[in-house]
Amino acid sequence: MKALWLENQTLQLRDDLPVPEPKSGEALIEVLRAGICNTDLELLRGYYPYCGVPGHEFVGRVAQGPPEWTGKRVVGEINAACGHCRFCQSGQPTHCENRTVLGIVNRNGAFAEYLTLPVQNLHAIPENVSIEAATFTEPIAAALEIQQQVAVGDRSKVLVVGDGKLGLLVAQTLALRGCDLLAVGRHREKLALLEKRGIQTGFADAVVDRAFDLAVECTGNPEGFSIARRGLRPRGTLVLKSTYAGNLSLDVSSLVVDEITLIGSRCGPFPPAIELLANDRIDVLSLVCDRFSLNNGLAAFDRARERGVLKVLLTVSD
Repeated sequence: MKALWLENQTLQLRDDLPVPEPKSGEALIEVLRAGICNTDLELLRGYYPYCGVPGHEFVGRVAQGPPEWTGKRVVGEINAACGHCRFCQSGQPTHCENRTVLGIVNRNGAFAEYLTLPVQNLHAIPENVSIEAATFTEPIAAALEIQQQVAVGDRSKVLVVGDGKLGLLVAQTLALRGCDLLAVGRHREKLALLEKRGIQTGFADAVVDRAFDLAVECTGNPEGFSIARRGLRPRGTLVLKSTYAGNLSLDVSSLVVDEITLIGSRCGPFPPAIELLANDRIDVLSLVCDRFSLNNGLAAFDRARERGVLKVLLTVSD
């Protein structure tokens, strides 16, 4: 089969990879669409020593598996858990000690004609959700994870820092809670996507110091962290949604004095993400900047790395 292959921080298009054989309890999935996200770009930069097929945002069709699943359009949770370790037994499979992670840790990913995942990871896509919209299920779920970790009400003052792909999704999902929300970034044209949905936006100078109950940092850079931190009131909560390529310097003493709660946040729940898409409560297609075929996957990565570009999609099959 054809696939993009990452090895030693070099990406290449190959056509000699075997179609994966699903193990017991797994399904073989024909990939229809896949999205390039910042994690994929970070893997290319050496963020994690991964060798294999990258890609974890996808929608596909079950080619081989249980009869009730065969032929269905599906998305899939990316963490394949063992089911036996202490985290699995305590209902925390995303932290499974023996997990593989689609396109990230010891499991070939979605930038290929086929992939495999445990059947228990799969979620069917309603007919009224388009293939391209369904590709956003995983990052929407990641955005929704914040609400699994922190109580957000209509009286909450919330700051979202970052107007990239994830920041725009985080802002949209939080806005549905009716909170007092401000989203800040660097690009007027990106922030305009939120303004169309009635979300207040601005640049860094719009952030009032020590005014917010919750700040969500979606930039993955020190400047974004600084903006989020200074916006928090004492006993506020700072959620980190992006990984950092290097080390981050911070004033730990101020975190102690202000009794700040610091939360890391990554994978989230798929069913409510699919429900948002099915009910057209979140705009994802405006985030699509470009589309490429798998054959032009290298050009797709070049495009995704361009400054200011949001989502780039790979068309693998129809």
